[in-house]
Amino acid sequence: MLGRRRAATTGTPVIQPGLIDVGCNANNAQIVATLVVTQSLPGNNVDVGIARVEPGMVNPNGAILEIGTISSSTVAPSINQAVKKSGRTTGLTRSLIVGLNATISVAYDNECAGGAAFTKTFTGQVVINNRIKGKSFLSGGDSGSLLVEDARTNPRAVGLLFAGSTSYAIANPIDDVLTFLGATMVGQ
Repeated sequence: MLGRRRAATTGTPVIQPGLIDVGCNANNAQIVATLVVTQSLPGNNVDVGIARVEPGMVNPNGAILEIGTISSSTVAPSINQAVKKSGRTTGLTRSLIVGLNATISVAYDNECAGGAAFTKTFTGQVVINNRIKGKSFLSGGDSGSLLVEDARTNPRAVGLLFAGSTSYAIANPIDDVLTFLGATMVGQ
């Protein structure tokens, strides 16, 4: 999203590539959508937004790069559940869920302006092992990736990735995200 000093607000343009990828100069990116729902921070237990896509800017088939078409149903997270995601920084990676119902605090920064904007505590979160065979499952720029079960075809959504450390990746349970948004999954 375009460089705001705090959490994005309704009407904020969503750009591609991301602000950090274009040297913090939004003029070096293109607008692909406009944010329409932003009530998730700082007052709620999910980190999510909805954007209205600009016509012709996003592939409309709903497939996720390196994953393909997902299922329209979801699955609850479980310990040792095999999962995968396709992210902007690390691409397709696989891991295991190692914790459920976690309480975590996330420090949000001011993007290109530097410094902390605010800290938010989340409860009921999914914890994923972030180190698999010496590689990271999630890195900066992968936030917003859909966490799905590691199934060959039509995987079901498990969570929405939004934070991490060198040891763990954190996801909002997908059913919490959908309930918050009053939405359903698209897919087969």
